[in-house]
Amino acid sequence: MDASTLVVAGFIQPGGCRMHPNLEPDFLLAKSREKPWRGAYTFVGHTAAVVKAVTTLVDVLGDRLISQFGLQCSLSHFRATARLAAYLHDWGKANDQFQMVVRKKRNPLESPQLIRHEVASVLLAYSYREWLQQCEGDFFTALSAAGGHHLKFGGNVKKGDTGEIGEIRSGSGSDRIYLYTCPKYFKALLKYGVRTLGLPRELKLPRKRPTCWTVTEINNLQNEVLEAFSDWQHDTVFASVIKALLVAGDSIGSALPPTGLKIETWIKQELSKILDIKEIQQVIDSRLQGKKLLNFQIDLGSSSKRVTLARAGCGTGKTLGAYNWAKQHAVGGKLFFCYPTTGTSTEGFLDYVHDEISSVLLHSRADVDLELATTGEEAEAGDNQEDELAKKLESFQTWGTKVSICTVDTVLGLQQCNRRPLYCFPAIAQAAFVFDEVHCYDERLFGGLLRFLEVVKAPILLMSASFLPWQLDAIKKAVGEPIEIIPGPEKLEKLPRYRFNLVDTPDWKRVEQELTNKGKVLWVCNQVGTAISVYQEAKSRGLNALLYHSRYRYEDRVKHHRAVIHAFKPDAPLTFWLKWYIAIQNKQTVEVEKLNVWWCISFISHVIYGLPVLAIATQVAEMSLDLSAMLLVSQIADPPGLIQRLGRLNRRYCGHALDAFFYPDTKTGFPYSKDNLKAGKEMIEAFTGEVSQADLATWLENNPTQGNPDKETVLFNTFRSWQMYPAPCRKAGHTITALLGQDLPKIEKMSAKLFPRYTVPLLLTKGVEKWERHKKGYLIAPADQWGYSEELGAYKLQGGEEI
Repeated sequence: MDASTLVVAGFIQPGGCRMHPNLEPDFLLAKSREKPWRGAYTFVGHTAAVVKAVTTLVDVLGDRLISQFGLQCSLSHFRATARLAAYLHDWGKANDQFQMVVRKKRNPLESPQLIRHEVASVLLAYSYREWLQQCEGDFFTALSAAGGHHLKFGGNVKKGDTGEIGEIRSGSGSDRIYLYTCPKYFKALLKYGVRTLGLPRELKLPRKRPTCWTVTEINNLQNEVLEAFSDWQHDTVFASVIKALLVAGDSIGSALPPTGLKIETWIKQELSKILDIKEIQQVIDSRLQGKKLLNFQIDLGSSSKRVTLARAGCGTGKTLGAYNWAKQHAVGGKLFFCYPTTGTSTEGFLDYVHDEISSVLLHSRADVDLELATTGEEAEAGDNQEDELAKKLESFQTWGTKVSICTVDTVLGLQQCNRRPLYCFPAIAQAAFVFDEVHCYDERLFGGLLRFLEVVKAPILLMSASFLPWQLDAIKKAVGEPIEIIPGPEKLEKLPRYRFNLVDTPDWKRVEQELTNKGKVLWVCNQVGTAISVYQEAKSRGLNALLYHSRYRYEDRVKHHRAVIHAFKPDAPLTFWLKWYIAIQNKQTVEVEKLNVWWCISFISHVIYGLPVLAIATQVAEMSLDLSAMLLVSQIADPPGLIQRLGRLNRRYCGHALDAFFYPDTKTGFPYSKDNLKAGKEMIEAFTGEVSQADLATWLENNPTQGNPDKETVLFNTFRSWQMYPAPCRKAGHTITALLGQDLPKIEKMSAKLFPRYTVPLLLTKGVEKWERHKKGYLIAPADQWGYSEELGAYKLQGGEEI
């Protein structure tokens, strides 16, 4: 094989380039932008910005990175590998097809690039491996991170794991790509590597420098790289952490330079914002309002183990106990409080840390929740073009936030290469974690939790109404060290809260009686169609009824959710009055003005909704509604679901047991199987007297089903560590998220960030595969198949049974 020698200082190399297209301007770009082309928009400038960002992240997080993930390497080796990954990540942009795209002379939708630029980075860096392996750090770890930093490397969720090193696309209009590796274009990048990474000034390669690749050459090189990865001896966790760090570093390196902020200054400033004990105590004191902590909550705060389990029923004060736990385990870092649904995370945010501490609400539609919870108005800036820079910066809220209230996907999604967790990685790398309602996790989500427990060595609190024997065994095995299990307050859990009544049909007279007595009734159905029918019957009877399910436009769902919450909170005006009084005493002028508005809204809600009310809901009530009903009516469901529904009855104990009426669901198969419904009925029939939460937990633990958790993840995967692509955190459901056809005229001129306001979860039915897809990726439900009203939500107009 011909040898090619390069002295980087003078860039002396025999042989010429195969012809490639001329460039205007005549240098390499990394980003698409109008003039002036300079700084971070240039090839070397962007590389330098990302190397600087990654270096600063490692220097700021320091040994915390090593301890948080139990890494066995030195910090210097980790730092060198991360910097090498940042240096290599965009090498592949030095090709003619990419350069035409950023100059807007090639439409990638009409003429896709033959290979993605990050795949080209892997192949090109591999061609220079003898030189690159002479600097400190693990070359193949850096190479895999570079290839995966846009999450399209080695796998495709729709087609299954391909195991390939990228995809060669058809329809590119060319059978080859040209590489700008001649001295004129590549010299500056190589010199930067010499100067910054300590690479040798003399470059010796046992082959000619690549200047053009045909499809055949790309195929051969991919196979060679794949074989090299297959023989790669590596630490899976180490490689995964490097990948996550590169994604975060590349994102912030791309976002900050145009703003004029210095990368090092911003990163140091944001990541240095950590919790102190006084701030957590402030949250606790605000919630206690002069009362004392329960012994159970005190025990949580005294737990000395890294992983603690709180086994306690609904309404026993687990959340407050978790903040007491955080006083010992989250001080000096950040805290992630993870809920199973967006509704519960929103309520946790508003009830505990909103306005009390530097906090942020994180889930895919958090901006909608907060906006509608505070003002009820849409803040439209008047710019219909999506502000890409602002959108990216919004993803970094957690970097400077001390407490993040989120859905569990925001954390466990890290392992499945979901974008938000990867952008949050610098915060995750220095955080303690609380996972609530663990018993509600499906097999894939619980499997992800187990893998997280194996990999992440941070302080972790798991909270659940019950832990089945197999779950406890799996958790103990995953943690690999002693854990502490703290039971809930025995006195509260043994209170006789419920009386079970198994009936053939709903007892409307009992419901009307409760409402006549100014009671609050919760009715839970298993299907949306059933809930709508019950709601329409209630309205025909002249009852004050509210409807809440998942099949609304998201912004309408938020309004229905808040209406139900307010209807079951008659003390809301008093709560805000107390906050207002405290703000007055502390001379917090801005806070007082804000609470004046809140108090008025809450008082009006109290007048309107502080009446006898019947709330009719579906399974969304099981976790997202923090309320205390005086009567529960429910269709029979599986035992865990029934226990969750019962957690909304007599939640704030009234002094005696209250009635729960259960009636059959004749629609077996969705969402519950015949066996699910049989088990639910058996649990109801097992109790003839008054029932406590402790009774239910004992029954569930004595009648367990053996779980089969799915621990398959993309990151932290021992067998395919070079791959990096997004995968779901949860099992596939029966719904899809879509836009309604009738909403298209309204949203076409809107920023894409506002689209979630108009998304609706719809049933997966025949014909969905024929629906058109919006340019932003959402499926479009045909207007002649799905109708909609703000009161009832989405409903089928034709074909199939409405469920």
